[in-house]
Amino acid sequence: MTDVRSSLRIALAQQNPLVGDIAGNLARARAARAQAAVAGADVVLFPELFLTGYSPEDLVLKPAFTAAARAACDDLARDTADGGPAILIGLPWAEDGRIYNAVALLDGGRVADRRLKVDLPNYGVFDEKRVFDAGPPPLPLTVRGVPVGVPVCEDIWTPAPVAALAAAGAALLLVPNGSPYRQEVEAERLSIARARVAESGLPLVYLNQVGGQDEIVFDGASFALDGDGALAARLPAFAEALAVIEARRAGRGWTLAPLPPAANPQGDSADYAACVLGVRDYVTKNRFPGVVLGLSGGIDSALAAAIAVDALGRERVHAVMLPYRFTAGESLEDAALCAHRLGIRYDVLPIAPAVEGLEAALAPLFAATQRDVTEENLQSRARGTILMALSNKFGAMLLTTGNKSEMAVGYATLYGDMNGGFNPLKDLYKTQVFRLAALRNRRKPEGALGPDGEVIPERIITKVPTAELRENQTDQDSLPPYDVLDDILRGLVDAELPVEAIVAAGHDVETVRKVERLLYIAEYKRRQSAPGVKVTHRNFGRDRRYPITNGFRDPFPARPAS
Repeated sequence: MTDVRSSLRIALAQQNPLVGDIAGNLARARAARAQAAVAGADVVLFPELFLTGYSPEDLVLKPAFTAAARAACDDLARDTADGGPAILIGLPWAEDGRIYNAVALLDGGRVADRRLKVDLPNYGVFDEKRVFDAGPPPLPLTVRGVPVGVPVCEDIWTPAPVAALAAAGAALLLVPNGSPYRQEVEAERLSIARARVAESGLPLVYLNQVGGQDEIVFDGASFALDGDGALAARLPAFAEALAVIEARRAGRGWTLAPLPPAANPQGDSADYAACVLGVRDYVTKNRFPGVVLGLSGGIDSALAAAIAVDALGRERVHAVMLPYRFTAGESLEDAALCAHRLGIRYDVLPIAPAVEGLEAALAPLFAATQRDVTEENLQSRARGTILMALSNKFGAMLLTTGNKSEMAVGYATLYGDMNGGFNPLKDLYKTQVFRLAALRNRRKPEGALGPDGEVIPERIITKVPTAELRENQTDQDSLPPYDVLDDILRGLVDAELPVEAIVAAGHDVETVRKVERLLYIAEYKRRQSAPGVKVTHRNFGRDRRYPITNGFRDPFPARPAS
């Protein structure tokens, strides 16, 4: 294979598809190609499975779905008869009774070639072996006379596919991806890509999808590496972008003309941006007019409200305070002030009539019993019912606002405060909720639709957390301090550490055992909880699949055999 050009201008179309909207994704591809043509591109690279959106999951098993994707691909291929840029675009490819995760090369008015993904991830949020077949070892595609390797996403996470492409004469690597956001993933991607560049000596262009898809957020943050591993380009995170980078022949190899790199958010700032994009796309792609949420005067609902306003704008967010006799005066003040600063609609609906009506209905059967958590939960369930009624009547989606710490130990009420269609805080531990609230008060993120300044009243951040379901209640009546709880949970959930290791790190063994027990017995609640944005390495959802009926407990310290 001999390359005949001295350069190749590659458009990186970092776009936000909608899963299943094949016609809409086709239109997005056409618009991006038109933009790339104006910029003088020779070829446009789209993210993994762009025509269907990633990940289509079991939609791939529907013949009508794969046929529609193929028809859209053929339709798009005909566009390339105009002499404009060639296209590299992903779609499910049905062939000889098998279904592949494929990239099609469209040029000259036809599907000129295609390549099939080799390594199918089957861990964490990925389940590709369920629906796709693995392709053969890859060969380069000839793109406007240049031999180009097109490993798909996971194909660069092990050496073999890139080694095969280099051995077959690839001049550079164009890598379409559907790589979800999680903490520190940008550095991990760069490390993996640099390893493949070091092994092959080939420049590498890494194009990632952007946008929210159910609980997953794709952060974009596409990049390019020259043959020596130097960063040649970096696109913005959490936003669509199109950039053209030029690959030039340099002696016997190829090099990339560098572009100014975007400065992307890191750490807590990146997590906040992921939550904003996740809420925005879940609400918008599912065609809700806006959201409604309970605003209690506590930090969780205040942060959720701020995220919602930054995602959707104040006109699409409706907050409701639902006080009862245990609601403190300062909670009423703080909720009202938070709503005012965010500029959102705010209503107060006392729940006493609902709670007292439920208690009256239950009185004949509860007459000989003592008041306990059952009556406390009636308050939460009254609130949940009222909020769901507002959602049903006016069409806004109900946001639920429980954090990861609460979801872990079941400190939430089914059919009460767990009611809702989406949870912005589901993968944020309580200690991070505090950090993100303070962060948002210091600086409004780029692209946020909310107001500048301190949007969450300082007292909300500094006061002792409480569910306000009884007199003088605090969260720490039932739970360890959140810094202790979250550290234990990071060990049990994120790292799957044994109890012995967590105790060795300095935690009380009985506290660890209590948290472990609460974690296991709350599984049935989590199975019924709303989806929420994933930001950690191990979220409650796709990442962590535990049985509800589960008799296992870590045996440390070892008990003598009976």
